[in-house]
Amino acid sequence: MKHHAFGRMPFTVTNVGFGAWQIGGSWGDISEADGRAALSAALDAGMTFIDTADVYGDGRSEKIIADVLKTRGGERPMVATKAGRRLNPHVAEGYTKANLEGFIDRSLKNLAVDSLDLVQLHCPPREVFYQPEVFDSLDALQKAGKIKGYGVSVEKVEDGLKAIEYPGVVSIQIIYNIFRQRPDHLFFAEARRKNVAVIARVPLASGLLSGKISRETHFASDDHRNFNRHGEAFDVGETFAGVPFEIGLQAVEEVRKLVPAGATMAAFALRWILMSDAVTVVIPGARNGEQARANAAAADLAPLAADVMAATREIYARLIAPHVHQRW
Repeated sequence: MKHHAFGRMPFTVTNVGFGAWQIGGSWGDISEADGRAALSAALDAGMTFIDTADVYGDGRSEKIIADVLKTRGGERPMVATKAGRRLNPHVAEGYTKANLEGFIDRSLKNLAVDSLDLVQLHCPPREVFYQPEVFDSLDALQKAGKIKGYGVSVEKVEDGLKAIEYPGVVSIQIIYNIFRQRPDHLFFAEARRKNVAVIARVPLASGLLSGKISRETHFASDDHRNFNRHGEAFDVGETFAGVPFEIGLQAVEEVRKLVPAGATMAAFALRWILMSDAVTVVIPGARNGEQARANAAAADLAPLAADVMAATREIYARLIAPHVHQRW
């Protein structure tokens, strides 16, 4: 894995990090022991970036991270969390300084730290991006020492472009993968220009791009790939990257033909993301240590050839773009 600066912040991170949504919940039955093992394996492999959120298992993910890091000791990785989705209802009016500070205080306790490395607004409503007072509140919380920096996790490219107009925003987390290629146009160019860190999430399209899912695959009732298939619980773009399931399976079979001998499709999909120098860190999740080690190893794949990249763009344009490109 490569190490580089996290945008304008004084952190150095690996280009493959650990996405901690799975060890929190909404991915079926993953025990705390398996969650700890997955995170420990990622750290053993050298990963220096962890992404979580206060709502992942209602704090379970943050607490597992705190426990593992305390047990291991030594140099800490950068830990990014998120705030905002605890609001009920999740509306722009709830993004007050008092509410944000309350969420941050809770994460400080869960993560057992005095200051959060990075807090990200968690896919806030569109109106929030047009409320400077929200970002003023984050500036104040940073000045108070409760956070070292702040960014925004976004659903849409347009929201990412609006967010980085605020000078205090140091990072954007966005869905970017073979099935969601739109960020690699205007948004990535602007992020490079402003030295904004880019965190690429949903890199395997909720497992579709692992090549291991079929029409017969069963998803547990508490797995978002079951209960959010049509956006019933949150933005449908977070589940299978918003691609209709049958279309996704068809595209996977075409992508499979491009995977080099000896590589897994998952590793290929992660390496595809890392072909963009605008991506600071990609954050695949892992259910166990084996998956975490495989994610880390993906960075060692040779760069993908120009004709392979062109073929992935053709598959996207023909099969996937009509369903997702303008939506997100």
